[in-house]
Amino acid sequence: MSGKTFVEKIFNAEKGSIVFKKPDIILTHDNTSSIAGTFKQMNGELVYDPDQLLIVLDHNAPPTSSKLANQYQKIRDIVKEQGIKNFYDIGRGICHQIMSYHAKPGMVIVGSDSHTCTAGAFNAFAAGIDRTESAGLWKQGETWFRVPESIKITLNGKLPQGVYAKDLSLWIIGMIGSSGADYMSIEYHGEGVKTLSVSDRMTVANLASEMGAKNAVFPADEILDAFLGEKITGIWADTDAVYLKEYVIELNELFPVVAAPHHVDNVKSLSSVQGTKIHQALVGTCTNGRLEDLTEVAKVLKGKQLPADVQMLIIPASKEIYLQAMKDGLIEIFIEAGAQLLSTSCGPCLGTGQGIPADGWNVISTANRNFKGRMGNKESNIYLASPAAVAWSALNGEITDPRGIEANDVFPYQIEQSSTNEVKSGDDRLFEKVWNYSDVDNLNTDQMFAGNLTYNILSTEPEKILPSLFKGFDDSFAERVQKDDILIAGANFGCGSSREHPAVGLAFAGVKAVICKSVNRIFFRSAVNQGLPIILVPEAVDAYKAGDKVDINFENGTVTTGGKTYHFAALPEKLMKIFTAQGLVNYVKEMS
Repeated sequence: MSGKTFVEKIFNAEKGSIVFKKPDIILTHDNTSSIAGTFKQMNGELVYDPDQLLIVLDHNAPPTSSKLANQYQKIRDIVKEQGIKNFYDIGRGICHQIMSYHAKPGMVIVGSDSHTCTAGAFNAFAAGIDRTESAGLWKQGETWFRVPESIKITLNGKLPQGVYAKDLSLWIIGMIGSSGADYMSIEYHGEGVKTLSVSDRMTVANLASEMGAKNAVFPADEILDAFLGEKITGIWADTDAVYLKEYVIELNELFPVVAAPHHVDNVKSLSSVQGTKIHQALVGTCTNGRLEDLTEVAKVLKGKQLPADVQMLIIPASKEIYLQAMKDGLIEIFIEAGAQLLSTSCGPCLGTGQGIPADGWNVISTANRNFKGRMGNKESNIYLASPAAVAWSALNGEITDPRGIEANDVFPYQIEQSSTNEVKSGDDRLFEKVWNYSDVDNLNTDQMFAGNLTYNILSTEPEKILPSLFKGFDDSFAERVQKDDILIAGANFGCGSSREHPAVGLAFAGVKAVICKSVNRIFFRSAVNQGLPIILVPEAVDAYKAGDKVDINFENGTVTTGGKTYHFAALPEKLMKIFTAQGLVNYVKEMS
């Protein structure tokens, strides 16, 4: 009998099992207002356990419209009505940084944000869910988990000077791809782990969602003990645990890298894009807004002046970090250099806050996503890099190696990038009630429903979601999609943000099913929660030709196209009940 992985231990079940469990923490943020609406649709009155809830106002803080301001006030009212103690209002911090004050080894944490996995730095199981599922948790206190396969990544050595945790994260993404860890748990092992601070570990765990992973986790060791100020016995894998994949990374061999436009796994050596003109630089977000990050930036900017044609934005990740940066003199350095300090928040990361770039601008950012249009303008280009690389690039007005050299590094891996970022006008993708996106991998939630609409249109307003569905990707889709239409797509369908609007909109439109090669984990859960079937049959996607008829038999688990029949695995009985009820809202109401 082989040993158990971290997730097999924390859920006390073998990989592939479906278990129900009560999370220790349920994180929500600005989307709490929408979640409260869904909670009421479920006939919810009092939340199951107010002590489970952690609510943070951060994505649009301070609010940039009266509608957002009213949503914030609604959230404050909910907090009072429900007796929720763990509430952080505007300016307190980004939710994943706030989580560092609550997460402990061995906890199970879920959150209505895809980067909830950040808390894996604290030896906790932490995973993103959607808004509907969050509402169900408010009502029932527990949810289902599929125990995933696990990946073991062993880190040896130590990162060289000028190479940072962000480079390590992007290196792994460039090595395995944005779907390389789909629905899997990533464990970080090896002596190299001890060279990474808790801040470093948060950066690495944060970017697990960009690999498609369910979660990422670090061991509870003396580094974590020092951060927590106490020793807490954690949970860790057995030495003879069995993994689906194993990788070994020699940290001392790494060099600075970037994720080039327009996808996070378009990883290149920084030296290969060195000299690219930069118009805007951003340091902050849940990935890299911690004190260590700001300190590195201050080392670069101290006593220097930013070019007049470079806009640099700096956002501390929490009030505590902001105050410490002031005490350490970092804020003064930033302001004297010409940088702009924004309120503690997510800022322009999702395209709703201050700092949206202009047409044609190249942005270098410490954020976690660089999808086309991610920062609010699809006519801009986003490079992702470490805080030091961002600072040096801002100072020189062009992408610059933080090591102060001109190298000829070659990134040893290459992920084939999807060539279709949007469907061009006149390129009709609808054939015989089938929308053919079979050539599109990594169709992300920003393309399906723009981030700047997420808080203007609630997920409880499907009739308002539908007109904006797929806008900017296939402008004809929203006007022409009809009941019982089928979507066919490539790999990693629904990657990106945890926003459930696309699944809500597709279900509301009456889409019969999505057939794809693989699907992002959170999108899959969203689809289940909305009663939208996602069918994974790569062979059928490859076989499909425009104009072929497609038949789906859910009872037999078959897809027929091109004269051939392909089989797919049926969902477990408990989840099929959600489909039968036409979504989680109705299911929970029936269970009440």
